[in-house]
Amino acid sequence: MKCKLRKVDWLPGFYSLPPDIQIANSKAYQDGKIYGIDAASGAAVSALKISPGDHVLDLCAAPGAKICMMLDLLGDSGSVTGVDVARHRLAACRTILQKYSLGDRCRLFVADGTTFSLAPVRVDSVSRSCESAFEDKDDKFREWTSRRPWKERKRAAKAREAKSSQLVAVSENPELIFYGQHSGVVGLSKNELSKTMSDLEVSSCGYDKVLVDAECTHDGSVRHIQKFEHWGWRTLQRRVLDAERTDSLTVLQLKLLRNGFRLLKVGGLLVYSTCSLTVAQNEDIVERFLKENASAELQEIDEAEGWPCKCGRIPKTLRFDPLTSQTSGLFVAKVTKLAT
Repeated sequence: MKCKLRKVDWLPGFYSLPPDIQIANSKAYQDGKIYGIDAASGAAVSALKISPGDHVLDLCAAPGAKICMMLDLLGDSGSVTGVDVARHRLAACRTILQKYSLGDRCRLFVADGTTFSLAPVRVDSVSRSCESAFEDKDDKFREWTSRRPWKERKRAAKAREAKSSQLVAVSENPELIFYGQHSGVVGLSKNELSKTMSDLEVSSCGYDKVLVDAECTHDGSVRHIQKFEHWGWRTLQRRVLDAERTDSLTVLQLKLLRNGFRLLKVGGLLVYSTCSLTVAQNEDIVERFLKENASAELQEIDEAEGWPCKCGRIPKTLRFDPLTSQTSGLFVAKVTKLAT
């Protein structure tokens, strides 16, 4: 790499590059030794305090850098479940996991994050295989491979065509597009995989950590805003300035936060973040959510000591911005679930 890497003192394992350097052109990147992620996004993942053995849910997983960091922190136990509604973006996430050989404990679902309900797999795969020995072996998930049989690919293509041709939206099962050897999927039947959790089961069998890095207007992302120089004023007006789009986004953000919290086990931690600088997509969402959920409690982000950020308008929330932090803009709030 034809530049000097500068260590990011406040975030372990991070190094910064000059803005004119294209990381994709470096040999270290091509060899899968480094990956690019904004330091503020790395801070949001750090706020989750992921530990080995945790079962982690990322409800807006694409394009994948945050999941790579989660899996790095997870080590050799636990699992990460990535969910995203955009198939092509989640496919890019799958590619990244394979490139960095990080997918062993990960599973990826194309699904609506506002309704996703699948439980983390906590049962040892060996004992589960013994218990299910008399079930149809053809119905079991085997080791994942990108080279699926022709008949299976054809069936999947037909299923996607049928979904796209439906005029009325219906509740659909999440589509599994990747799973690692130790993600808990191998040996499961399709019925076992698609088992959803009741609210009672979630309290003890839900996810230990949940990240809701919600879709937003991206107005705090310098790189994203710079793209509008090429995309043009009309695109900026439609994606960032249009009031109706902002209203629809805040509805989506609140739904994602509600569902992420619903899937969190008692005592677990959830981080809500966006790369928007607006109050409407951040503090307003968190305030409304807290009023609705008596079992939700904002937590101090202890990891933030020494971070170059400011307090949000709500105590215990944080804001990164390009001037203060030398990163993209990011809002971060951490919530725990109390027993009721």
